[in-house]
Amino acid sequence: MVSISLCMIVKNEEMVLERCLESIHDLVDEIIIVDTGSTDDTKSIAAKYTRLIYDFSWVDDFSKARNFAFSKATGDYIYSCDADEVLDDVNRNRFLQLKEVLMPEVEIVQMKYVENGLQSVLNSNWEYRPKLYKRLRTFKWIDPIHETVRTEPVVFDSDIEILHMPESLHQKRDFHIFATAYKTDGRLSKKLYSMYAKELLKCGSTEDVRIGSEIFAEVLEKEELDADLFRQLCCIVARNARLQGSDADFLKYAMKVNAVAPCSEICCELGEYFFAKKDYEEASLWFYNAIDGTESILDVHSGGNLPMLRIADAYSHMADAMDPEEAPTGRIEELQRLATEYRNKAKEWTMP
Repeated sequence: MVSISLCMIVKNEEMVLERCLESIHDLVDEIIIVDTGSTDDTKSIAAKYTRLIYDFSWVDDFSKARNFAFSKATGDYIYSCDADEVLDDVNRNRFLQLKEVLMPEVEIVQMKYVENGLQSVLNSNWEYRPKLYKRLRTFKWIDPIHETVRTEPVVFDSDIEILHMPESLHQKRDFHIFATAYKTDGRLSKKLYSMYAKELLKCGSTEDVRIGSEIFAEVLEKEELDADLFRQLCCIVARNARLQGSDADFLKYAMKVNAVAPCSEICCELGEYFFAKKDYEEASLWFYNAIDGTESILDVHSGGNLPMLRIADAYSHMADAMDPEEAPTGRIEELQRLATEYRNKAKEWTMP
């Protein structure tokens, strides 16, 4: 049976840490806790389960903290875990079974990351994430001729489900790290640009979107981006322009997206633009386009329940604005019926 080191970085996690450790502590061989500046009882709780508790000065870089935690591990494999994650009884058994049969050739084990409540960027109920890593990697030659060293890791997709059960979201912290990293390095990876855009669209305040938009407008000018990332960043810049009341900039970036390929997010933005101008009929058409014939590139809700609710709002406003004596026969009732229909559709909509 392989040995497993549990590695965690924590800060002020007294509300969730014991729940997490109680669900995993007896399945691993050592527990390494790296604290980045807790001022609550986090370290006292951790001390119930391990003596391997280290302090690490926070430098707005999760990778550096995780690398430090990994450097303290001695097991065959390292299980990377956050304090708001939980293994239930079914998945504790699956974890133990995996530990008993895991073959040394496997270098990374992916597990199903299941959203059990609040979420920021995940656009489905679950996704595979790498969670278990072989601590020391052995390089091997492959291919019978024109041989080469295998550089791609051997990855195994397990059936273990990790429940993500946060008490609250951390987008304010994340937005600060995104902006600081960009200011420091002058750029972010394409992955981080996309993650930043997703969090801004789903969770960002008007001020968060403004700061992110300034960064993205600069990136759009100086970097070559693939079509998907180009559309994602344009969506954020367009949203900021709409929120700031800059019609020309809003239409400029909305049309940039549509020139490449329409998406649900920009259709919703156009719907909101016309809704604010009280052109409810035009708004309803764009919200309908968000549902029909376009894809979501940042937030799956933008192609589902969100535009459904806004179509209902548009139809309700259209009905309220009509004079019962002058409106075509049955038109007000029809609009009210459609509003109810779309509200019901929104209630019935489920995450893919």
